[in-house]
Order: sequence, then C-alpha cells, then structure tokens
Amino acid sequence: MKTVLITGCSSGYGLATARHFHAMGWNVIATMRRPNVNLLPQSERMRVIPLDVTSQDSIVSALHAAGPIDVLVNNAGIGVVGAFEATSLAIAREVFDTNTFGVMSMMQAVIPQFRERKAGVIVNVTSSTTLASFPLAGIYTASKTAIEGLSGSVAHELGAFDIRIKLVEPGYGPGTRFTENGGQRMQGLIPDAYKPFAEPIFAAFANPGPVTSETDVAEVVWQAANDTTDRLHFAAGADAVALANAKRH
Repeated sequence: MKTVLITGCSSGYGLATARHFHAMGWNVIATMRRPNVNLLPQSERMRVIPLDVTSQDSIVSALHAAGPIDVLVNNAGIGVVGAFEATSLAIAREVFDTNTFGVMSMMQAVIPQFRERKAGVIVNVTSSTTLASFPLAGIYTASKTAIEGLSGSVAHELGAFDIRIKLVEPGYGPGTRFTENGGQRMQGLIPDAYKPFAEPIFAAFANPGPVTSETDVAEVVWQAANDTTDRLHFAAGADAVALANAKRH
C-alpha cells in the first residue's frame, strides 16, 4: 500500500486530494499549518500532522513523523491579486516563501529518500496562470511559473534515479478559499488609478464560464501521481484544459 504526503490540506484542492487518495486505498498523510482531524475521514490510513512549508524545522519534524513516503504532493499555496505597481516586495516575498521556496524546500527534503530507493513521485500543483497571462496576477503568476521552470529542469536530474516529477495546473476555482485566504494581503492593491481597469475584470470573475472544481484537481493529481510516462504537464479543470490546448496549438 502506497503512502502520499500532501501539503495544504485544510481546504480546497489539498483537502479534496487527501480524501481522493484515501478513497483509492492509499495511506494519506495530510498536512496543515493548523491540524484539524475533523476535516478528513477517521481511518488508520489517514494521518493529519502539522506542517508549515516556510519553516525548515517544521518540514524536518513533519517528514520525521511521516516516515517513508512514495509520493509528495506540493499543494500548499497562497494567493494575491492586485496591481503589480501597488504590490510591495514584502508581499511578493511572502507569496514566494510559500508558493516557491516552500515547494523547493519540500522537494529537497524528500529527494534523498527517493534517490536512495530509486523510486518516488513529486507532484507540484501550480496554476493555469502559467498557461496564459492574466491581469492583476503578476506576483502570483511569477511564484508559480518559477516552479514550472524548476520542475522541468529537475525532471531530467531526478529521472536518472527513477524519480518522476509532475505539474498539475488547476484553473480558476471559485469554490476554494483563495480570495478569503488572501483577503488581508490584498488590501489596497487596486489603487484608484487602476479601478477603471480592474472593475470589468472582477465583474468577469463573478460570472465565469467553465471553472475548476476541487474534485477535478484531486482526480488529476491522482492521475499524475500514477502516470509512468515522461509527461510533465497535467491541466486540471475545463478552463485549464482549454488554455492548455490553445497553448499547444
């Protein structure tokens, strides 16, 4: 029976992914900054442990508690929407600490055990903002695009040790807590000068076309984790799939 460790399981894609892997018969280590065992099925195959991906001590403790794993899913992330001009570098660093350096830290922490066993899969959850450019998402897009570039390069190195790396690119998920989680961070990031530009964009977000559900992402993460080919990119959600197809053509 295989074991997966998933970061950012307190809500949204991470929570759905933990439930999905458990339903498929895996051992699941669901990690959260503030653990809440009531969110997930009570089962001997489900463990909830604390993890803050921005803290090296927390990463070491979590992986020690987890023991050997077969798959790492880097899902933890934070969002920010706003005009680039108005977004301080302090906010940018906060976003990169979780979305970029947090992923790097988790990868570096698990690669040694995977390399020694010559087995293992890393699934990095990025965003459809890497498939097409979206306004008012510059810092967030940059944090996710960095992981896309990193993963493509590192896939060559890890392939030498039979370790696979995959990218799951979810579309727009209005059912997640993306906006709620970033609310405080986003205060004041649309200055008056940008409001005429931003208002129709926010209106479009309020009435989107095809979107991405939590279960869409959970199913694609599962597919990516079990894929034995050299495929790197996995779009998740109808909107993301459409963007990926448009990019290919």
